[in-house]
Amino acid sequence: MLIKNRLKKLVESSVFEKFITAIIVINALTLGLETHKEFPAALQKTLFILDHSFLTIFVIEIAIKIFVYQKRFFQDPWRIFDLIIISISILPSSGPFSVLRSLRILRTLRMLSVVPSLKKVVNGLLLAIPGLSAVVAIISLIFYIGSVMATKLFSDTFPEWFGSVWSSAYTLFQIMTLESWSMGIVRPVMEKYPYSWLFFLPFILITTFTMLNLFIAVIVNAMQAETDANAKERSEQGHEERIKIFAEIEAINKKLDRILDNKR
Repeated sequence: MLIKNRLKKLVESSVFEKFITAIIVINALTLGLETHKEFPAALQKTLFILDHSFLTIFVIEIAIKIFVYQKRFFQDPWRIFDLIIISISILPSSGPFSVLRSLRILRTLRMLSVVPSLKKVVNGLLLAIPGLSAVVAIISLIFYIGSVMATKLFSDTFPEWFGSVWSSAYTLFQIMTLESWSMGIVRPVMEKYPYSWLFFLPFILITTFTMLNLFIAVIVNAMQAETDANAKERSEQGHEERIKIFAEIEAINKKLDRILDNKR
């Protein structure tokens, strides 16, 4: 029990978190350096040894956390996320599984579970999913309507861009991103269909400047809600701690009063 408590203090300490964060960053750099085949064999071997050393540290970390938290380990989605990432890293990466070597870079994603600020961003994005799903449904409906209209209007002259609903959807997606939308697509279409701007400009206004901003608004609102929830939680924890301190002070005062009464 004593060992378990000491290990718990270790894994929950800020020093340990900073150490793991540093290891993740260094490991990400070494994995990037491994892609440079022009490095000498000695350096490649050193990078290989470092990679296995870092993986050993991560495995030991996960093992300690499982020992300390036991069943509670699997109640935290972030710990499960770490376990999955490390499990992928220790899969065999030779022979037919050599493609799995590229998955080692996924260890870098552990930054999301180790760094509190990144964790808040991810939690905010997850909270935004219900709102984003409604926005996605609306924009999908707009894309479908626009694709059908574009196919009927321009497929005869520009079959490579608007030959089918799917090709029209891809072309409209390119227009939405504003990638070569004017000189590359809209102006050539306008040479054959002078009034086609009546279709393209409202589509850009609706999708690019309205729906994408709505995407951002939903995400920002979710992150603000996450920040407010964290602030409220910290406030409640501080209030509980103050209550405990006041209770301890009151208990000490009562003991002092009893001691003084006995002396009298």
